[in-house]
Amino acid sequence: MEINTIPMMDISVAQACRNMDSIDNNFAIFNDITEIPLLEYPTRVDVVVLAVCLSGNCRVGVNLEDYMLSTRQILIILPDQIVQCVSLSSDFSGVFLVVTKVFMDTILPRLKEILPLFLYLKSHPCIDLTQEEIDDMVEYHSFLWKKVKMTNNIFRKEIAQGLLLSLFYDLYNICAPNINLVDNAPNRQQEIFEKFLNEVTSLYKSERSVTYYAKKLFLTPKHLSWVVKEASGKTAGEWIDDFVILEAKALLKSSDMNIQQIAEDLHFSNQSFFGKYFKHYTGMSPKQYRRA
Repeated sequence: MEINTIPMMDISVAQACRNMDSIDNNFAIFNDITEIPLLEYPTRVDVVVLAVCLSGNCRVGVNLEDYMLSTRQILIILPDQIVQCVSLSSDFSGVFLVVTKVFMDTILPRLKEILPLFLYLKSHPCIDLTQEEIDDMVEYHSFLWKKVKMTNNIFRKEIAQGLLLSLFYDLYNICAPNINLVDNAPNRQQEIFEKFLNEVTSLYKSERSVTYYAKKLFLTPKHLSWVVKEASGKTAGEWIDDFVILEAKALLKSSDMNIQQIAEDLHFSNQSFFGKYFKHYTGMSPKQYRRA
């Protein structure tokens, strides 16, 4: 397999807003897929993307897993996920929203209240919709577009935020029957898990020790792992390893960095240790994975 020679890069709404209706480069709305830069190579995004497929199909990679977005489905991409548009059918059409993480943070309730949904979406980015639900999504899109165009409305940002919050709750309601809600976990556990994930997202390249994160959160490693396991079904160590392995896979497939450089980028002491770590979790050496 040919190795991609273009490294991963961040993509911001600003890149996608030139020809679209937007608010402060934080929110963009459009209905033509050609108006947004398609991610030909695996790329880590810092935005939320909602794409409703109205016809045709689109093959997309999310965190290096292939998914087929087809008619009457919605694709939801979350910040910090690795995304690639693999192929589009000639009859593909849909409606789309792109929202920055900062903009979403001002809208959504606290993470502990929506954590079950976010965990579900990480492994289920494509969701089947009924025709009625499709009609609702298109109606949201149409109304948002209408309001965003009203540049003389001094409250258009607040109106858009309100509509997005309503859209979010409708999506949550659609997904709810399939989500294993963590109703028995005390709020304190979910707060710890939220803080843990925030730390790992920022530091997983340089810090892989549960002890390190436990100290930051003023907990023992054993207690942190227990809390994270209760809240998410995985231990703290498993979450850390998942972040590191995903990043390593992305770099092996989408960059021209050699294995030594990747090992250094991920703060492994040497290439040999990185190779053993990678093979332990994937069953393949980094070189074998790159060639696969």
